[in-house]
Amino acid sequence: MLKIPAFGNTQTVSGKATTEKKPKPSQEMTKSEKVKIRTVVIPDDLEAVKKLWFDYLVWGNDTMQERYGVHPHNPRETVEQDIQQIGKFQPPYGQLILAIYDGKVCGLGSLKRINSDTGELKRMFVDPAIRRIGAGRAILDRLLLEAKKVGYKKVRLDSPKFMETAHSLYRSVGFRAIDAYPEMEIPTEFKDYLLFMELDLTDDTT
Repeated sequence: MLKIPAFGNTQTVSGKATTEKKPKPSQEMTKSEKVKIRTVVIPDDLEAVKKLWFDYLVWGNDTMQERYGVHPHNPRETVEQDIQQIGKFQPPYGQLILAIYDGKVCGLGSLKRINSDTGELKRMFVDPAIRRIGAGRAILDRLLLEAKKVGYKKVRLDSPKFMETAHSLYRSVGFRAIDAYPEMEIPTEFKDYLLFMELDLTDDTT
């Protein structure tokens, strides 16, 4: 039997060698190129923000309940509180970013102030039905750019330990694990279920 060299995987069908074609680079880039990032417009985008924040907290709560038997938030109360204090996610010290895919809001992320040198990333979330399109990386890149514009020297975040894919994304841009920091908003009794991370924005490689 003659095996025909090819760039894909070679399979034999009815005695003949066939090639399983891999997607071309241009095809692989298509989805990420469709992701658009913009800042939130208030009040126009408030309903979209409320929905994504609520979906994120419900999803996070349900997963933590399933895995660890804890339920850290009342999602509806937390969202209403953050909407009332949405100014902390707005310039000059914060920012709120939306990701749009095929004309639909699919994700968001926010930046807020801890102190004059330090910002914090909050509520990084992409709709589970529309993941693996590059939205998370696009949101993160934009938030880090906004943090540098503010003048922060470092940014911190907390993230449930089960969100391993998100942790890989954070590490890919230079975040490292740190101890829990005093300004975290999660109640102390839940800190053992979270990973805390920090990025040095003064490092030229970030």
